[in-house]
Amino acid sequence: MALSTAIAIYFLIWWVVLFAVLPWGVRAQGDEGAPGTDPGAPRVPYLKAKLVWTTAVSAVVFAAGAYVYATGLVTLDGLASWLGVPL
Repeated sequence: MALSTAIAIYFLIWWVVLFAVLPWGVRAQGDEGAPGTDPGAPRVPYLKAKLVWTTAVSAVVFAAGAYVYATGLVTLDGLASWLGVPL
């Protein structure tokens, strides 16, 4: 896998994981009774911690995918036969 391809794949994984991590531990301002604010806005977003978690989880997912790709555990022909797609 070329370095540019690996970076692009990691970038895509990172963004998907970020959107999965963003709701973790969010307490809305409406739950806290903060007057004059949007009730759905987070009270404390904890963005630095979420960015660290996103990076860590993305690294694990990317490493697993790179290992599967490098060892050839999953191939396109294998996926096609498993899904019943004629070759």
